[in-house]
Amino acid sequence: MTESAPATTGRDWPIAAAMINFPGVLPDGTLVQDQPVGDWRDTLEQVADAGFDYLDPTDSWLRVADLTADRLTEFEQLLAEVGLRLGGISTARRSIIDANHGADYLAYSHRVIDTAARLGVADVSFGLFQELTPEQKKALWFWTAPGHVDPEDADTWNLAVSRLAELARHAREVGVHISLEMYEDTYLGTADSAVRFLHDIDAENVWLNPDIGNLQRLHRPVEHWQRMIEKTVPFARYWHVKNYFRTEDASTGAIMTAPAPMEYGVINYRMAVRQAIAAGFDGTFLCEHYGGDGLSVSATNRRYLQRILPPRD
Repeated sequence: MTESAPATTGRDWPIAAAMINFPGVLPDGTLVQDQPVGDWRDTLEQVADAGFDYLDPTDSWLRVADLTADRLTEFEQLLAEVGLRLGGISTARRSIIDANHGADYLAYSHRVIDTAARLGVADVSFGLFQELTPEQKKALWFWTAPGHVDPEDADTWNLAVSRLAELARHAREVGVHISLEMYEDTYLGTADSAVRFLHDIDAENVWLNPDIGNLQRLHRPVEHWQRMIEKTVPFARYWHVKNYFRTEDASTGAIMTAPAPMEYGVINYRMAVRQAIAAGFDGTFLCEHYGGDGLSVSATNRRYLQRILPPRD
């Protein structure tokens, strides 16, 4: 009898490393953005050595959309030399409805789309979350201090919708998909609001980035993670994944959270991923983790995902 081939695992799913664990400002005050391209090698080699095949440059580390054409080509070459590919491009704290910089961030988002197309990257992730407040910058965990809140008025909501619809038209022309990152106190701050916002944009190449870890970490009541997943994963494409320990004391109302590896936190990602795939999800995962050696925890999360994912069609 011929032995059957061993079952494949989720190793053929694209799983990328976020670069949030690497600072964009060096100890001497200079910017990673301004370094010679070769100086990025050590950081990229750390990502490859952790086991990743993909990364997302994450513009808190490097704004690839603001590199000159020559430096962008050099960056591509360096990625190839260390054995990495781009799984997507995410932006952070560059809201297109920022009261002071919204127009600039809209122009920047257009550059991100063009850069993704230039690099052959299918997915970009945009959010409406804004710069950390002074209180958040002082806190051990920034999400425990009050941050920006999107205004509850139709005009600002409609401005966000119209600007994202503009970005969607551009992205469609160059073959790029947009995913919108869920984040507290923005128009993407609850599952219901995020789905309504997506429907108002009404573009076939705009999806949700159901990063419900951003919400489950809050020290206040939030919707149960399972209901969030049920509502959002039918619209998911590029998915930032991370997890948190969460404890709620019903007798006092106290709520405490802390970052956790994916398999140990409050969100049951085995269940969440299965629900997403059943709903048609076939996209890229981006592993994030705050605190400690975030890259190593992200690498552990990558291996966890590979264990629980089925073979990719």
